[in-house]
Amino acid sequence: MHLIAAAQMVSTADKGHNLDVATRLVRQAAGLGARLVGLPENFSWMGPEPERSAAAEGLDGPTLAHMAQLARELKVTLLAGSVLETGAPGGRLYNTSVLFGPGGERLAVYRKMHLFDVEVGDGATYQESAAVAPGTEVVAAETEVGRLGLSVCYDLRFPELYRRLSREGATLLAVPAAFTLMTGKDHWEVLLRARAIENQAYVLAPAQGGRHSANRLTYGHAMVVDPWGLVTARASEGEGLALAQVDPELQARIRRNLPCLQHRRLD
Repeated sequence: MHLIAAAQMVSTADKGHNLDVATRLVRQAAGLGARLVGLPENFSWMGPEPERSAAAEGLDGPTLAHMAQLARELKVTLLAGSVLETGAPGGRLYNTSVLFGPGGERLAVYRKMHLFDVEVGDGATYQESAAVAPGTEVVAAETEVGRLGLSVCYDLRFPELYRRLSREGATLLAVPAAFTLMTGKDHWEVLLRARAIENQAYVLAPAQGGRHSANRLTYGHAMVVDPWGLVTARASEGEGLALAQVDPELQARIRRNLPCLQHRRLD
């Protein structure tokens, strides 16, 4: 069995502070024995929209270089939940999740496919596509804990992505997120458990959880869900960790006794 950890943060526009918090949480998780640690969406920056472009970096920028070095130092697999990546068409950015191996090597890069253009009833309108371009590739990578399928936040509402990931051999699904309070309180846990049950996979769900600015509040409740759909670990409010074991024998037994993945008729 392997211990995995989903970190919960309350990131702001202060990148230095955010990186200090992320580093501390990753170190804490590694010290407790976690082999895979996930950070939330926008872990390094959550600030005012006009400053979004200035906060973006390339894949070789200082934020991800620090994460690579941290993974190498602690000898853990580290999911840098998501950062704003420069270089998308039309001067836009990507919302990009990067997975590092225990040697600091870059195992996978996933660019968020589904963009959050909604009105959720909390008094704010979200138009992610105004500054962010969608990714186009489904991404999974081998880790020491299992084959990990990557996604980010709003992707959670599109089960076809996770079906594709399970068809490509994913045994774990990563969902780093910054769910709004309005949607999170009713949908976050339900959707995570559904994705776990449908795909008989572990779900690692790092989260933003708290007040980031006067008009930005996220739900939190970072968690780990097992392939039966049970929440095996959950963070409370503010900064923290949700840690739980990944049990390959349990997963194999569930998939053997209830072989719904073999019974699929539609791709």
